[in-house]
Amino acid sequence: MIIAIDGPAAAGKGTLARRLAEHFGLALLDTGLLYRAVGMNMVRGGADPNDPVLAEAAAKALTPKDLEAEDLRTDAAAAAASRVSAVPGVRAQLLEFQRNFAADPPGGAKGTVLDGRDIGTVVCPDADAKLFITATVEVRAERRFKELRERGLDAIHGRVLADMEERDARDRDRAVSPLEPAEDAYQLDTSDLDADQVFAAALGFIRSGNGQVS
Repeated sequence: MIIAIDGPAAAGKGTLARRLAEHFGLALLDTGLLYRAVGMNMVRGGADPNDPVLAEAAAKALTPKDLEAEDLRTDAAAAAASRVSAVPGVRAQLLEFQRNFAADPPGGAKGTVLDGRDIGTVVCPDADAKLFITATVEVRAERRFKELRERGLDAIHGRVLADMEERDARDRDRAVSPLEPAEDAYQLDTSDLDADQVFAAALGFIRSGNGQVS
């Protein structure tokens, strides 16, 4: 069983992915961490995440241990990830990692939930269930702003909104694997929904015949 969850930043797909993985007993892979790890490895080493040659080399050198770095949830990591993810060579290097995880999930799990940007369109186009989770950019920026403030970090709402709009544009307009829903994906706008409502809607879709897990 493979559940593919795609969507832009702060739409709620990470929370949904965790809940679905726990509910069905599936292995979980936040594929964004792969790109964040590549980007931050470059930033820490003083390299430019926009450099395609260095970015591809960083992706090739990535190890599972790199996914445990504490700074991968920062906005700096998100920005770096968005840049390296636009490099075709990086995506090619990480594609095999993701597909191997889906085909052979760790821990004897009976399937996987993959959370990312192009799971349903590129990584696992034959996934049993595909969901595209979205929300208005204003709502997503407000969620991220509150998250940053709750973590004790200084944040300016206007800057958070501008950064999110810029990242959306990069993800949507990149030549390789742009952010877009798969044709057969269930599109769910979470702008006016809480986490429980999102989970219920996704569960209903999966159980409706678009997935074989009950």
